[in-house]
Amino acid sequence: MTEFRSVIAETGEPHGEPLAVHGPADVAAACAAADAAFDTYRATGREERAAFLERIADEIMALGDPLLDAYTTESGLPRARAEGERGRTCGQMRLFADVVRKGQWLQMRIDPALPERALSRPDLRLRMIPVGPVAVFGASNFPLAFSTAGGDTASALAAGCPVVVKGHPAHPITGSLIARAIRTAVAASGLPEGVFQHLVGPSNELGAALVKDPRIMAVGFTGSRSGGLALVKLAQEREVPIPVYAEMSSINPVLLLPEALKARGEALGTAFVGSLTMGAGQFCTNPGLVLAIEGEGLDAFIAAATGGVSGAQPQTMLTAGIAAAYAKGVEKLAGTPGVETLAKGGEGNRTHGSAFLFQTTADKFLADKAIGEEVFGASSVIVRCKDEAELKAVLEGLEGQLTATLHMDDADEGLAARLLPVLERRVGRILANGWPTGVEVCHAMVHGGPFPATSDARTTSVGSLAIDRYLRPVSYQNLSQAVLPPELRDDARGDGAPRLIDGTLTIG
Repeated sequence: MTEFRSVIAETGEPHGEPLAVHGPADVAAACAAADAAFDTYRATGREERAAFLERIADEIMALGDPLLDAYTTESGLPRARAEGERGRTCGQMRLFADVVRKGQWLQMRIDPALPERALSRPDLRLRMIPVGPVAVFGASNFPLAFSTAGGDTASALAAGCPVVVKGHPAHPITGSLIARAIRTAVAASGLPEGVFQHLVGPSNELGAALVKDPRIMAVGFTGSRSGGLALVKLAQEREVPIPVYAEMSSINPVLLLPEALKARGEALGTAFVGSLTMGAGQFCTNPGLVLAIEGEGLDAFIAAATGGVSGAQPQTMLTAGIAAAYAKGVEKLAGTPGVETLAKGGEGNRTHGSAFLFQTTADKFLADKAIGEEVFGASSVIVRCKDEAELKAVLEGLEGQLTATLHMDDADEGLAARLLPVLERRVGRILANGWPTGVEVCHAMVHGGPFPATSDARTTSVGSLAIDRYLRPVSYQNLSQAVLPPELRDDARGDGAPRLIDGTLTIG
């Protein structure tokens, strides 16, 4: 295939002019350009790199309506969502610009020489350096915030790593517009062209060639479990294996604790449906599992949730393929012994998905792991537990998750405290009295979790900590001041960056 077409999500019909497809030679050229640009780009100063990230945000905003139009056409998502996601995309670029300026990401440590000590200590200095060119795979469900200029790209560029993006084929026009904005920022900042490269094409072979290229040193991915694991396998089979930071699969359990359920079961049921059906349920943090102990308020919750789902209109899904996979997933759940279909929304079709609500018991859930598999869309399963012990058993049997939500009142705090250690072992973010759909881009956010939520539970793909994925430590022993990296020299102190000097944290 030498070209392909964008598709209107609402109808599944082709859209726009044919797009040229990149092949293996293009992958090799992009990776070579990224590798050639690496040493120049990683040597940029903090202010220069921060200004570059801010310029990217400015160039994205300058794209104006054509970007929003492409987004809504290719995703089927509303304009308000497009505007919000554009703001988030630019906001995270500016967040990382601030991170770069402050210098904490360098994690500088200085242990001065102790020649007078019986066992003398050499002069040791440490900083973090970028790992090298990074491959980023765009996500289907966030055409801006998790794609061409998304968090993986922003954090890698902030770290000093050139980026090669494999744009998602579901929104190629959107991705190409964003790529143009980034290339404009690269040129305006006087940086080598290889700092950012963008590849377009629908085949898995294109992505495989990118991961296998020996010049790529790390991979960022948001998507399906099968896709993420395929990339992990390719990366581990290389002559020099590399890390793949893949965000993959999560059903995000919501726990309705007894006193909260008793006090506001109906209101919780209504709010739950709003979270479940937001964006046709196509969020990695969608509440696909609800856990509750039998008792007062549960029936009210179920009645409200059932009514809300029954009245939900079918929504456009990102692609016809995603809609088909969703239909297959809910059909499988509906036919699973011990699973009852409580409600179905308006009838869907090949591009639109219907909302679904199911229920089962804890013993059935524990006996059949398939009930707990992710169904990507507006589908959720309520699990009725007999008591605290059964609720805890369900939690202990769960796979790793991105989030867990506790709906609780003051009288539930004892139970919540007992459950917290179990949740900590299984999720990356624990929230109270809210809904998991919605991930704040800030310093304390974790968007990650134990496998299969991600391929590396030590990391996050959202928030300032995401930069750490693309850095590695280097220690310098007894190097002269003239040879040391500038920020580790004695005369660099006072530049505002934090340093741990002989175990004491100093700023500037």
